[in-house]
Amino acid sequence: MLILGIESSCDETAAAVVKDGTHILSSVISSQIDVHSRYGGVVPELASRMHIEAVHPVVSSALEQAGVTPGDLDGIAATRGPGLIGALLVGFCYAKAFALARDLPLAGVNHLHAHIYSLFLEEDHPEFPFIALVVSGGHTNIYHVRSHKEFILMGQTRDDAAGEAFDKIAKMLDLGYPGGPIIEKLANQGQPLKEKFPRTLLEKDSFDFSFSGLKSSVLRYLTTHPVRSDTDKMNIAASFQEAVIDVLTTKLIRAAAHQQCGRIAITGGVSANRTFAEHLSREAKSRGIKVYAPSPGLCTDNGAMIAARGFHMLRNNDLCEHDADVFSREKTA
Repeated sequence: MLILGIESSCDETAAAVVKDGTHILSSVISSQIDVHSRYGGVVPELASRMHIEAVHPVVSSALEQAGVTPGDLDGIAATRGPGLIGALLVGFCYAKAFALARDLPLAGVNHLHAHIYSLFLEEDHPEFPFIALVVSGGHTNIYHVRSHKEFILMGQTRDDAAGEAFDKIAKMLDLGYPGGPIIEKLANQGQPLKEKFPRTLLEKDSFDFSFSGLKSSVLRYLTTHPVRSDTDKMNIAASFQEAVIDVLTTKLIRAAAHQQCGRIAITGGVSANRTFAEHLSREAKSRGIKVYAPSPGLCTDNGAMIAARGFHMLRNNDLCEHDADVFSREKTA
């Protein structure tokens, strides 16, 4: 089956053609980082407008690079949520019109579940069941993935997500946007501070996350320890990153132990942080747990993961009606 995947949940317009849910024939991404970076974060109205301009050229380019025509496709998959409503509407409405005009089945994909399917685009991917961390945008979620139909939410962020925390600390240090790659680069050149930032683990049996206290702790530190050099920034970044990694690793190891599962997967933007991946792998290996992660190009938002998830939805006849709407938040109950 040839599936066209369309993604527009935030600040990247993406499309891809994927065969049988595993083979990427094309993947095209139009990033808006240069526009939003001047504001220190994503401006929803600007994002929506840029999606309108980019969606048709991106889809056309994806079809051309894959060497297929619309008539060769077996189905369409598009992000339905969660995300920015205006941005989501652009890609989802385009997909609905595309599918309706060509009498193709349509899958409305959960963006967070799709990140997990970036793993299945790699040769070495986990078998069911496995524990999956999705760190994408405003989300930091842990799932127990039992099958292509079962995504059991074990924990999620109660306030700031990990990615948001990286962006906010980068803004405090006047480093630019997006914060993740910049913080990681600086942290790898610095040394963690003697004054450790807090690791918020919440209740003993909870798999939820909270990073607002960590963010506030960094802000308080900066008010009493003004940044005077690049070395100061490097050390603060290193200490902050260490705190985030410790929390993510602890929660994942606990979740795997709770489910007696020997496989952990990390996906989404923060999973591209090599320091995190290496730290988690060391801790997991000592406990006989294997860690899986997509290649860096598949960690960020892309159309291939949407198509990969859509393939299984379409194959299971999990179709989307043409009057379906998008959603900004994932339903947890």
